[in-house]
Amino acid sequence: MTAESAANFAALVVAIEDFLLYLQREKRSSPHTCSNYQRDLRRLANYLADHGVSDWNELDLHCLRRFTASLARQHLSGRSIARQLSATRRLFVFLIREGRARDNPALDLRAPKHPRRLPAVIDVDSLSHMLDAPRAAEGPHEVRDRAIVELFYSSGLRLAELVGLDLPQLDLDAGEVMVTGKGNKRRLLPVGRAARAALAEWLALRPQWAGNADCQAVFLSQRGGRLQARSVQQRLALWGTTVGADRRLHPHLFRHSFASHLLESSSDLRAVQELLGHSDISTTQIYTHLDFQHLAQVYDRAHPRARRQSGSDQKPQARDE
Repeated sequence: MTAESAANFAALVVAIEDFLLYLQREKRSSPHTCSNYQRDLRRLANYLADHGVSDWNELDLHCLRRFTASLARQHLSGRSIARQLSATRRLFVFLIREGRARDNPALDLRAPKHPRRLPAVIDVDSLSHMLDAPRAAEGPHEVRDRAIVELFYSSGLRLAELVGLDLPQLDLDAGEVMVTGKGNKRRLLPVGRAARAALAEWLALRPQWAGNADCQAVFLSQRGGRLQARSVQQRLALWGTTVGADRRLHPHLFRHSFASHLLESSSDLRAVQELLGHSDISTTQIYTHLDFQHLAQVYDRAHPRARRQSGSDQKPQARDE
């Protein structure tokens, strides 16, 4: 990077850092979200700096199109480009609000379409087998991890919602938990019988790690502090190995399974939307595609005109004489 490009980049980054502070302090965005915004906006700032731009007001629609075309040439997926444009739109909404930009050049620009991947889920029988696996002698680590898994599957929590959970938000007698989701929105969720039992077992052991520390977190590390997201991911992967899972387990896999199994049983899309905390029902509708896949598989297995005939079952076709 030349001296001129470095100076341009430094001028552009000032606005990015102010925007990230706004996300953290006012929007209460997760560290993961802020990290994604920072990476995407710095990528755009690098491109602009190399092309002689030092002020966000100099970015117009044509320049932004050239930038997205360069991303496509680098073989970035449509999903990644869409996220890049979303970050740019959000930045300019902030800059316009602050009187630091005149208009939003990303408003009318759309990323190339990309195929929507269906989320992975664990089928009901496999998940039940893992959760009901025989238990050896367990210490606080294992009891806590089992409570985490049960709560993920029982209530469909996001990872950030689980690690941010405090004791006053959990009511085992009522079977309820109050979580704070995206956009600082709160929602009340039911906690199932198995999850309540696992949580009660963990809460009985929790004082061993809490000590005199003034930490209200439901899930603690062995040092007595709030359990961090990365630790939850690592412990879930380890738990999956212990119970013989056929894939690497991660938090969103349980959230997807929660939604898919609930929708499959109830067909109540609105209820699942509320439980997941989706602001737009179109986000929840992806689980209807999963449900249809299941129905299609049942159809293929059961319908006499859908089944593939084995070689021995096939009858010779009548020939026209």
